[in-house]
Amino acid sequence: MKIIIALAAASIPLVAAAPAYAGDKPFRGAVYDDSNSHYLDYKTDLSEARRELRKDLARADDPADRVDAWAEYRREVADARHDFAKEMAERGVIINRRPSVRVEPE
Repeated sequence: MKIIIALAAASIPLVAAAPAYAGDKPFRGAVYDDSNSHYLDYKTDLSEARRELRKDLARADDPADRVDAWAEYRREVADARHDFAKEMAERGVIINRRPSVRVEPE
């Protein structure tokens, strides 16, 4: 029990100092909400990447062109994710690339 209390007490200064890394302004609001301008930018980038993929696939003459179109799409999606995560990290919100689920033993 003493270890848990000591660990909890030791983490309090880190939590209190976290907004200093985010420019002293903690992020307020929902991350995945249209009120977040960075999320809107992310959604716009994804929409643009999908439109461009459709156009590239429609113009593709051979399998190599289709492979190139999909590779470009994946790069654009990865770039959009990176930009969104970076903008949110600057505001003190860490975006996990892959959500994880942990099941506690009974």
